[in-house]
Amino acid sequence: MGFADRARIYIRSGKGGDGHISFRREKYVPNGGPDGGDGGDGGSVIFEVDEGQNTLADYRHVRKYAAGDGQEGGKRNCRGKNGEDIILKVPAGTVIKEAESGKVVADMSGENRRFEILAGGRGGNGNQHYATSTMQAPRYAQPGTPAKELEVFLELKVIADVGLVGFPNVGKSTFLSRVTNARPKIANYHFTTLQPNLGVVDMEGGQGFVIADIPGLIEGASEGVGLGFEFLRHIERTRVLIHMVDAAGVEGRDPAADIRAIRRELEKYSPEIAARPQIIAANKIDAIAGDENEIIARLRDEFEPEGIKVIPISAVSGQNVQSLIFEVWEILKDLPDEPVVFEQEYFPEEALLVTGDPFTVEYDAEEDEYVIEGPRIEKMLGYTNIESEKGFVFFQKFLKENGILEELEKLGIKDGDTVRMYGLSFEYFK
Repeated sequence: MGFADRARIYIRSGKGGDGHISFRREKYVPNGGPDGGDGGDGGSVIFEVDEGQNTLADYRHVRKYAAGDGQEGGKRNCRGKNGEDIILKVPAGTVIKEAESGKVVADMSGENRRFEILAGGRGGNGNQHYATSTMQAPRYAQPGTPAKELEVFLELKVIADVGLVGFPNVGKSTFLSRVTNARPKIANYHFTTLQPNLGVVDMEGGQGFVIADIPGLIEGASEGVGLGFEFLRHIERTRVLIHMVDAAGVEGRDPAADIRAIRRELEKYSPEIAARPQIIAANKIDAIAGDENEIIARLRDEFEPEGIKVIPISAVSGQNVQSLIFEVWEILKDLPDEPVVFEQEYFPEEALLVTGDPFTVEYDAEEDEYVIEGPRIEKMLGYTNIESEKGFVFFQKFLKENGILEELEKLGIKDGDTVRMYGLSFEYFK
């Protein structure tokens, strides 16, 4: 596909640096206290809207983006350096989805100019933090929390109030150039040969609206090629649709059938979009005698009972074009003014939850005991009565959930071996 309005990329935040384990070594201090510094925080992945961009082309060439990792802490309480953030610039209107589920993580439009999608891992505490009265020389420090990674799908959905749809050669571009001043700021979205042209219609009192001519929709849709869906994304934000048809019959097409084809295609893609207000612009009346002909009459008979107005115009001579614009403006005024902004459905923080509390599991050969230490374990022992059955069950669950049992098994512990924690000893049974 040559479209530069979608891309799939992999992003990763920086991992937090590990806390350091060290002790003061001074000439006359036999056992200096702990002085291991904290690890630095990892960098975050941030998306930012860049007005100068109107395509996702850059993301089709480079697929992987990673923020910097935090540095490990050092001795003498030296804190590790933080990792660099990575800032990804995207055009306004870019929707970021989690690639697997397709759920929206962020919609970079409206107020949303900057969004931190993945926070960097937090740096771990150095062992200086863990000295307690019972444990004055802790040999553990906290590991930094891991990096978070995500595969995301970027999709550009243009931001326009009105979508202009119709088959080729019905006069859409002539109409667009007549009624709008195409603002360079929303320059053309570069697709291969088809680009939604955006133009701004200025109304009185400094008000106005944006029209997008959505090409390509029908060329594919009518032949069932399904290319339509590529472009239908671009009308997701529009609030009103103008169907343009050739009322002079120059192309030898049946305008009513064309409108029905377009509406079927819309319905298939999204019933919610198909239900939005619509107007029919019967173009090329400069090429017919008088203001009405049987084509226009047929369109009125068929669509006006459904509440869809038919307005005959000539994009070439400008006849009636103002009344069409005014009609669209009237509909827009009654609709909520908020452009369609997609709500967040996927929260990386929750989905990628991580905790990292330090503990050490070591085998003490002299005592033939397995020794477990760590601040959370010390805290837990402070409020759990392991003598009671309930307390012991809770305690076993705690050891399992924190990965401590796994560590003991890695060290080759067997049933009946002794485990020691802060002066408490018990036998291990699986």
